[in-house]
Amino acid sequence: MKTFLQKIRQQRLFIQIFIVMVVSIIAVSLLTSLVTVRMSERLFMNTFSITNSKIISQIKTNFESFNYSIITASSNLQQSGSVKTYLSAGDADSLTDMKIYYNMGQQMKQVESNLEAYEVSLKVIGVNGRSYSSAQAYWPLSVEEANESVITTRTLASPKRLLYQFDGSFGADSPGESVIVASKALMERTSGDIYGVMYVAIREMDFRRFYSNFTSEGNDVAIVDQSGVIVSSNREELIGKEAPDLLAYAKEIEEQGLGSLNADVMGTEHLILSQSLPTYDFYLVNLIDKRMALSQMLDLSTIVLISLAIVAVALVVVFLITRRLTKSLTNLVGQMASITANHFGNYIAVEGSYETQRLGQAFNYMLDELNDYIDKLIETQKRQRNAELAALQMQINPHFLYNTLASIKVLVQQGSKEKATDTINALIALLQNTVSNISETITIEQELENLKNYVHINHVRYGERIKVSYFVAPDCLQHKLPKLVLQPFIENAFFHAFNEKAGGYIYVLVSKERDALICEVVDNGDGMDVDEVMDVTHDGDGTDVPDAKGDDGMANRASTRHLFSGIGIRNVHERIALLYGDEYGVTLTSKRGEGTRIRVRLPLVR
Repeated sequence: MKTFLQKIRQQRLFIQIFIVMVVSIIAVSLLTSLVTVRMSERLFMNTFSITNSKIISQIKTNFESFNYSIITASSNLQQSGSVKTYLSAGDADSLTDMKIYYNMGQQMKQVESNLEAYEVSLKVIGVNGRSYSSAQAYWPLSVEEANESVITTRTLASPKRLLYQFDGSFGADSPGESVIVASKALMERTSGDIYGVMYVAIREMDFRRFYSNFTSEGNDVAIVDQSGVIVSSNREELIGKEAPDLLAYAKEIEEQGLGSLNADVMGTEHLILSQSLPTYDFYLVNLIDKRMALSQMLDLSTIVLISLAIVAVALVVVFLITRRLTKSLTNLVGQMASITANHFGNYIAVEGSYETQRLGQAFNYMLDELNDYIDKLIETQKRQRNAELAALQMQINPHFLYNTLASIKVLVQQGSKEKATDTINALIALLQNTVSNISETITIEQELENLKNYVHINHVRYGERIKVSYFVAPDCLQHKLPKLVLQPFIENAFFHAFNEKAGGYIYVLVSKERDALICEVVDNGDGMDVDEVMDVTHDGDGTDVPDAKGDDGMANRASTRHLFSGIGIRNVHERIALLYGDEYGVTLTSKRGEGTRIRVRLPLVR
């Protein structure tokens, strides 16, 4: 026994190499089997697609036969004088009317003989209000309902065409009861006057018979119209559904001349074949479930189970051999790897060999240090954010207050008490909004009121050479944004956009764009070169002394910045990014001589 164990120890390296070879052979076998299966799949799908292409051609022939019968019926109606008289003549004496009705009945029996191979409803409606209908239960519309339907509207819009349209109003509970309606305007050949409309309605369940014999489980057919609606299918749950992806695939096959197309449809990989039905203005789409089709050729489950069994045995052998040697190290590596998923509290158990224990102790110590650092970093960021918001709140230029009060004084001295009162009220409302908690959010409606107060004060001080207009979508008024987001841009436009031009316009626009609120401040002022664009901030030493005329010299002192809050573009941008994330903020575009556009992107908050 001891001799046997000794031999085993001596052959340990050989045994390990042998096991590796076994696993390698299994892997090669699996890869070879997989490649063989894939090649078989491609061969099978190519053969399947060729066969189904012939089937689609046969289905198309069935549809063309039905269309030919309707064209024949339409032609007979168009050429019949009895039908024309019945649909266009007015009321006459009873004997004449009886002849007209009798001749109409005889003519319609002849026309219906062209359609007797199909279960359809034939209806004609004249401009005089007379109608004729067979199999009314198939399409039970009154004359008034038919005249007001979209089907009639489209038919009269294209009177020379035979149109096929889907009417799903009768298939709410049973899609098979939906109808496909072929319609054609009846026209006087010489004058082109329309004297009636022909309708041939076929239930979807009867329309489906043109192709149902060629379908099977996993091999489906869908008829799609030009709007992407499935008008017929052997799968009733699809009827009436919008399928723009199927329409796109069908057009791609037609435009590129493809034989077939692989695509994901309804969460399952399908092979798609398509044929255009130009007379119907439909697409015939054949959907082949690849998984189901291949399951008929290969017993993939058995192959997979056998392969998995072989791999499982090999893994068990390898696991048993290496488990003792690598267990503690594997556990350590697994626990250390979890830190990449932000699991900073995942301390490991210190066990195993001496080296493994030392690694575990070092790892736990590193987690302690890392958690302390993260806690300090979060606290520092909170303090920085509070400090920035507090600084923004205090940045109110005293010159603005001084000059506004001086302007009010002038108004009082001039006897414009009502205008002075309005200006004081605007200043009070503006200051109330500013000195309150700047981290507070307000609605767009409130922000617009603040902007109007600010503009009112500037118009009092400098006159109305700069007009301001507001364009706000009504559904945006109750969305919220932080205070002092738009005001700085109105301010910059007033005092920096019209130094060369005598006057102009400022537009404030607010709208939605997908999942964001878009606020824009646009002016038609001087503009600037994009390379020269810099953040507009408060100078801190500017002076603004009003005169009795309301400081009309504003344009001549372009270098002095008359700012209310001192909040610049970069300051607003960083504030928004701090509050909502880097995907939100401010962008600026400008061109010298044409004006400037400020675009603020904010989340939708109510």
